[in-house]
Amino acid sequence: MKKIIKNGRVVTSSDTFEGDICIEGERIIGIGNGFDEDHAEIIDAKGLYVFPGGIDPHTHLEMPFGGTVSKDDFETGTIAAAFGGTTTVIDFCLTEKGEPLQKAINEWHDKSSGKAFIDYGFHLMIGEINSTVLNELPSVISEEGISSFKVFMAYKNVFQADDATLFQTLKEAEKLGALVMVHAENGDVIEYLTEKALKEGKTDPIYHALTRPPELEGEATGRAAILTEMANSQLYVVHVTCQEAVTKIAEARRRGVDIWGETCPQYLVLDQSYLEKENFEGAKYVWSPPLREKKNLDYLWKALQNGELQTIGSDQCSFDFKGQKDLGLGNFTKIPNGGPIIEDRFSILYSEGVAKGRISLGQFVDLVSTRAAKLFGLYPKKGSIVVGGDADLVLFDPKIKRTISASTHHMNVDYNPFEGMEVTGEPVSVLSKGEFVIRDKKLVGKKGHGTYIKRAKYKESLLTATASLHL
Repeated sequence: MKKIIKNGRVVTSSDTFEGDICIEGERIIGIGNGFDEDHAEIIDAKGLYVFPGGIDPHTHLEMPFGGTVSKDDFETGTIAAAFGGTTTVIDFCLTEKGEPLQKAINEWHDKSSGKAFIDYGFHLMIGEINSTVLNELPSVISEEGISSFKVFMAYKNVFQADDATLFQTLKEAEKLGALVMVHAENGDVIEYLTEKALKEGKTDPIYHALTRPPELEGEATGRAAILTEMANSQLYVVHVTCQEAVTKIAEARRRGVDIWGETCPQYLVLDQSYLEKENFEGAKYVWSPPLREKKNLDYLWKALQNGELQTIGSDQCSFDFKGQKDLGLGNFTKIPNGGPIIEDRFSILYSEGVAKGRISLGQFVDLVSTRAAKLFGLYPKKGSIVVGGDADLVLFDPKIKRTISASTHHMNVDYNPFEGMEVTGEPVSVLSKGEFVIRDKKLVGKKGHGTYIKRAKYKESLLTATASLHL
């Protein structure tokens, strides 16, 4: 049966207009007015915005870390994402040195297959470069449709790769048309500062931030940008938190470097003081890079306004406060890094951005969906509202006010870092490939409806989106 969404205000990154959307099967088959309503399900969107489904380019579902595993898997995590207006997530496959890349990819397929309520794809971690890895990379792209590789510049002796590995990854990505992603912090200096703090008896959560100062994020970002420039390659800097890092990205872009920056909602509304909460409550806010001093919040918003940062990820990686975060009692280095963010990404960006006049509706859509689709090989199938595209749509009430709370969220975790925060605007109904996942704020989707997406190469995706994507 066809579906016709009527009377809504359709919003894309470039247009806002009153119009109807006609859906047949998984696709949008018409946008406009006057569709034949015989044998069609009519969905009244009066008073609502109709957005393209959100794309979260940065999640860690069922991820092992510090001797434990993040609480939200591909079932609970995608349910929460859907309630929050996200219809596609891209998760990170973690590799192990000395093991085939395909082994990690297969492990992530096993974790996700048949569980997701919305569509998903994978990024792939690169921890070493050798002949085996180089021989595998072409098939990773052509067979698996994984066109983005992540290199960690931090987490020494766990995930961190050296600069030679990053540079060679950039060189290979340039040849293959892939996008390299970096976690940009100087892991070597962080290791030194961390050991020094522990020797001095500084063990509380706040020292997680104080041993990872913003200067080390800025330094690593600048270093990664220079290596990208030398390799004539392309770079995406994940979870940017501070002025020091934004400045390095902006300087590189002005030099013509193909570099992009992502931030996350937690860095737009929370600050370093949360790590000082009493009774070990500060552990709830331990993730990397850490929260920064409050002055950085306005700087990040300005970077979104002026285009110096281009996307919003969640960096979803949820750990219970009791039983997981408290593993770090007496030693902040043992606190599992990460937070439950996936469900509130969309609403926080709308409420703090659009509703408070910081960004336009078009910028909101671009940040929360369209730009990620273009960068990560999903456009135009996803990330916009176009004839022939997937019917991934969010019916959003801009007037609803709600208070964020762990008592009402859908993530499988015992706290919410935004507890008590009032937001304006909420997804009411969410469609994935033409089927309701959320309808009138109730879960109606089916487990396994979401499927794995093979993504186009970065450079091919840019060609597709040339008219609206500006370097």
